[in-house]
Amino acid sequence: MSGHTPFSELTKHFSAERLTKIQEEANGLLAEMTLQELRKALGIEQGELGEMLGIKQAAISRMERRNDILLSSLRKAVEAMGGELIITARFPTMEVCLNNG
Repeated sequence: MSGHTPFSELTKHFSAERLTKIQEEANGLLAEMTLQELRKALGIEQGELGEMLGIKQAAISRMERRNDILLSSLRKAVEAMGGELIITARFPTMEVCLNNG
């Protein structure tokens, strides 16, 4: 045995309320990721993403460190990783999905 306890063992005595709260918090963490965190979560190396986009690994590294990235660059990166970029404007009374058309 590796000395590690499975998460399911640690939580088996938790109440349904507590498990729900844990799941909500986990979902919240997954809902907000940096481009680098997303790439890593998908198991894609910087060099691989660079190849998909036709740019060098160093350019991917710079892109991931930027605080302000062009939407077109972000869209290309997300699509190269197999996703779709959807931008939502959230207001107190509604949410609007913005498109680039």
